[in-house]
Amino acid sequence: MTHHINHTPAVDACGVSFRVEAATLLDRVDVRADRGQFVGLIGPNGAGKSTLLRAISNVLSYQDGAVSLHGADLKSLPARKVAEILALVPQIAPYTQGFTTFELVLMGRYPHLGRFQAEGRADDQIARDAMRLTETEAFSNRTIETLSGGERQRVFLARAVAQQPQVLLLDEPTSNLDVLHQLKILTLVRRLVDEGLTAIAAIHDLNLAARFCDQLVLLAGGRVVTDGPPREVLTPETIEAAFGVKSAIYREPVTGALAVSLIGPADQSPAEVEVFGGTTPALTVDVRAGRSSEATSAVC
Repeated sequence: MTHHINHTPAVDACGVSFRVEAATLLDRVDVRADRGQFVGLIGPNGAGKSTLLRAISNVLSYQDGAVSLHGADLKSLPARKVAEILALVPQIAPYTQGFTTFELVLMGRYPHLGRFQAEGRADDQIARDAMRLTETEAFSNRTIETLSGGERQRVFLARAVAQQPQVLLLDEPTSNLDVLHQLKILTLVRRLVDEGLTAIAAIHDLNLAARFCDQLVLLAGGRVVTDGPPREVLTPETIEAAFGVKSAIYREPVTGALAVSLIGPADQSPAEVEVFGGTTPALTVDVRAGRSSEATSAVC
């Protein structure tokens, strides 16, 4: 990832390691996010994406390395100060029984209130605006247990938006959403980033990551395989190294975003690939020169 020396990054994780018994879940991981940047964490299951987000948010205590928020050491900051700066949307929305969705979203205002201060009219409006942005206002009076997994996930995103953080961490924010809401939620995050928010998200879908993120960090086995702009990270070589699959990389003709076409397992023979789908036409692109041509992807 390109480091800029002109200003302090919003998030700077340096040499972060986390171990559980004999298992090393993070091994000297470096991740940096500048202010107003959308960084995507990609990689196979068990790569360490969720663990890294939990370490950056101080939910779990890493053993080695350091994390700073706007130049301040994470472990030296009071929990309330961390909550003012940073919001985490977990992969699985917590099951908070009995509260209406509006009450849950309003909880996002707590870091900004005094010890005995109640929410005011301005806090109510911020919460309602967050629900409007995430399209959850239609069920503001329903309790959380009556919602689907995707609806619940959007409610907890609304709570994070209502928190008005400077840094937003998202763990698989589209995992329970239909395709329409996947696009809407990532478009919303992209808009907030363009307005000055810093976002770091673990994203399972490589095409969505390439389309919406400024920088990608590819993790595998608790280590950073590579990082940088999507065009540098998403190559057939890096995807095969991390995921064990053959792929073709091309520019999506409508949006112009980088796209990944998965061909088959790396250890699969060309004959086996033909059985499942034959050869794969792909648009190969010279990103530097901006040229494109029709080609047939090789499986070897």
